[in-house]
Amino acid sequence: MSGHAQASHIEGTLVERGDAGYESLWASMLWNGLKPARFPDVIVLAASERDVPEAVRLARSRSLRVSVRAGGHSWCGSPLREGAMLIDLSRLRGRTVDPDARTAEVQPGVTGRALVPELARYGLAFPLGHCPSVALGGYLLGGGLGWNPRARGPACAGVLGIEAVTADGEVVSCDAEENPDLFWAARGAGPGFFAVVTRFRLRLYPLPSAITTTAYTFPRADVEPVARWIADIEGELPASVEPGLTLATAGPATSTASPRPTVVSVTATAFADSRQEAVRSLAPLRACPFAERALARKEDEPTSFEAMYDASDAVWPAGHRYAVDTLWSNEDLGTLLALCGDAVAMAPSEKSLVLAPLAPASRNPAHVRNMVFSVLGENYVVPYAVWDDPDQDGANLRWLRRTMDTLEPLGTGHYIAEADLTAGLSRAERSFTPADWERLEALRARYDPEGVFPSYLPR
Repeated sequence: MSGHAQASHIEGTLVERGDAGYESLWASMLWNGLKPARFPDVIVLAASERDVPEAVRLARSRSLRVSVRAGGHSWCGSPLREGAMLIDLSRLRGRTVDPDARTAEVQPGVTGRALVPELARYGLAFPLGHCPSVALGGYLLGGGLGWNPRARGPACAGVLGIEAVTADGEVVSCDAEENPDLFWAARGAGPGFFAVVTRFRLRLYPLPSAITTTAYTFPRADVEPVARWIADIEGELPASVEPGLTLATAGPATSTASPRPTVVSVTATAFADSRQEAVRSLAPLRACPFAERALARKEDEPTSFEAMYDASDAVWPAGHRYAVDTLWSNEDLGTLLALCGDAVAMAPSEKSLVLAPLAPASRNPAHVRNMVFSVLGENYVVPYAVWDDPDQDGANLRWLRRTMDTLEPLGTGHYIAEADLTAGLSRAERSFTPADWERLEALRARYDPEGVFPSYLPR
């Protein structure tokens, strides 16, 4: 605790810009190695939920806006705001599980890798993020496109209630009955949410007994027919199967050529109650008409959440530099992926890729009720620029913007949690339906009339 913290009754640590240690603390606020040049006036490391209303009231007394950080996985650095107080919730990692009710109470700093084994002890699971170090705070507020989405919907569909601190420093409970408007906004508003969530109540699901994957890797030249094939058979796959495509540079196990070629991979993961059920669920993949052209393949291979998290760490290593954007589209998946394939082939970094998960938030309307998050298109793509050399920042950022310029005419919207909000004023608004955006902005004016919580970047 610093002297500043003592004066404000904050149990945790308060560091002001100019204090010793500010620069290193500032750098640690984002997982991304690429940091935007935006510097909060104050960073508060909350030691408990009690610190949050104290910090909000202190910020108001100093005419500072309030931004929030849980795990620091915002690609575009939304928590870093000039002239603001950044409240860091990463130390709030409490969680309790009620196995009989199949619910959990979790604080925002809990990560997926920490929660998976905790839930597994009770034979339970939750659709957590694909990256193990993602904390629940930002993930759930953004909607949460995680594991097993066709069966469970976006992760925020499993949020039963929240506890939050409003712009006036009041602690409120919110669910479908109590403060329902704030609850609606908390399920999908992302980094523009106008309160600080300090606790989530989650609905849990049975832990799948058998997680099984089938995958094929093809030359990039096959991207259009492969994409159309997987789109055609999606309806034959049970909701418990998570299918998707990846466009990337071939790994050394797939090709030893120099430079290595760009490839398209199809992966489908079944979350099932038995090995037999998993194998049956993946049967449509085994009838792949292009199987003989595959550069690599695996069929019905058992896996686990831990193994999938390890694989995710290999794709998105910590300390690298990232720039990311998103696009919902109603364009034919083959056409959309062909453009993405051309873009990946021209990427300045071999680490860059494009993901195209199918139905990443379910196609079941029941999974997206009573939330500001909404599905804005039939298909969804996410270009990731990934590199590790600071001298290549400009080239990689230009690649991402050129890729999005090519795709944008085919787009119907963005996903607020991973959109490059710095790319234009319309990014945030186009992450919601027009009616939901209007309601969200009206609620912002009602709950935060003085603008204590800044709206979306680049405002």
